[in-house]
Amino acid sequence: MFEKLHEIEQNYLRNEELLCDPQVLADPNRLKDLTKKQKQTEELVEEFRRWKAWKKQEEEAEELLSADDAELRALAKEEWLTAKEERKICEDKLKILLIPKDPDDEKNVILELRAGTGGEEAALFAGSLLRMYTMYADKNGYKTELLSVNETQLGGIKEATLSFEGSGAFGRMKFESGVHRVQRVPETESQGRIQTSAATVAVLPEAEEVDVQIDPKDLLIETHRSGGAGGQHVNKTESAIRIVHLPTGIEVDCQDERSQYKNKDKAMKILRSRILEQKRQEQESEITSTRRAQVGSGDRSERIRTYNFPQGRVTDHRIGLTLYKIQSIMDGDLNELIDALITAEQAEKLRADGENQ
Repeated sequence: MFEKLHEIEQNYLRNEELLCDPQVLADPNRLKDLTKKQKQTEELVEEFRRWKAWKKQEEEAEELLSADDAELRALAKEEWLTAKEERKICEDKLKILLIPKDPDDEKNVILELRAGTGGEEAALFAGSLLRMYTMYADKNGYKTELLSVNETQLGGIKEATLSFEGSGAFGRMKFESGVHRVQRVPETESQGRIQTSAATVAVLPEAEEVDVQIDPKDLLIETHRSGGAGGQHVNKTESAIRIVHLPTGIEVDCQDERSQYKNKDKAMKILRSRILEQKRQEQESEITSTRRAQVGSGDRSERIRTYNFPQGRVTDHRIGLTLYKIQSIMDGDLNELIDALITAEQAEKLRADGENQ
């Protein structure tokens, strides 16, 4: 492990020198590539340097453990124990930082919400989740754009597509994929009975054109008048776009913009991400358990979380975590949940890595 860390540090130092080279500074593409590499290894290099500093301090203190002066020996032992403990903490962090990262973790996100079982209450819950994710994005510096939405007469959501833009968006949001269950008294319930409903969340890494090559001849593109609650102004013109990718059968419909061009642009963004996700799933099915290091399977049919309003709790079933702060979570405070899921994923990967060695 430490040979690998030493090699990474040497590469970091070489890249540091290159970033001062006038030829590199004059080449935007190379400069961007080197800057990205430095950013990816910066935390690892800094932690390795901390480890080396504590290791040196530990060795220096160890030399004084046999000193003639009793007071000096006592001070040396205290310093040695502290340095040893801090070095071990650094080692644990380094093991986590050395875990290979999902190359998609830094990508932007396409998040798809769909009402599940529960009728109108499920649609209202899907609307609550859309609000929750939008507030989470605002609090954490992600830029969001509502790409499409199909609302119900009572203000619920049959389905919606939201994009997240920002560093590491997919790495944090990917844990939200799955079935979210709600237990509460619906607004439509006059008897005060608790109902269980569900909504489905799919989190896709946003695919760039270089990730997915689409032949225009493989696309069936249709225009139509948009529909939905409220009789929007766009109903008067055929500005809505429906695109079908013939090889996969994937269909995307966008109707939120007045401009046909804007709807087509949004639809293509969603289509590329869905095709990329399908490729990912095919690859995962081929290698079965090798990607099970991620918490849960990521299967959107898997129930991942329950929001129980009468008890004020949210339970994530994958890691058995329950938090009694439902209103805070519904207002977008998801970091405690997501951080716990990331920690569990890292622990699972470390365990799997240990078994393979």
